[in-house]
Amino acid sequence: MLEHLRLMARYNKWANDRVSTAISAIDEADYMKPRDAFFGSIHGAVNHLLLVDRLWRGRMIGNPYPAAALNEIVCEDRKTFMHERDLENDIIIDFVDGLSSADIEGEFSYTTYSGVDGTDKRRIVLAHMFNHATHHRGQVHALLTQVPSDPPPLDLIYFMRDREAGKTA
Repeated sequence: MLEHLRLMARYNKWANDRVSTAISAIDEADYMKPRDAFFGSIHGAVNHLLLVDRLWRGRMIGNPYPAAALNEIVCEDRKTFMHERDLENDIIIDFVDGLSSADIEGEFSYTTYSGVDGTDKRRIVLAHMFNHATHHRGQVHALLTQVPSDPPPLDLIYFMRDREAGKTA
């Protein structure tokens, strides 16, 4: 399981990097434009991804990330977002790489924004984090088709091919 989570941390970075490249190629107006989407815009959707990664990681290390809502904008502009996203990708990889098999079986407790108390194993929460990111990157991908733009493939199999070809870590 630990090997799989480490692979997912690297896939997460690869996919986030591809999304960042795609959003950097569109006009600012298209990036910020209100859209019929859960987080209201491409900017809102990618900010949600960054926020939730920080929320779950913070819970796992016992240092909850301070946020008032799940739609909170972490970064007001695209340039800052891309910088912070890149940093968080590496922090997640370092975090997962620093875990042992015993660590991922360890449980931690937390309270959600809706007041629900939970206790889960780190491996379950990490799997949830990576699945959550895939889900919302799919939404961003769909939003990019509305621009229009040419959203990149984000499938795990493409990451694996790039990895085998030495194009990614």
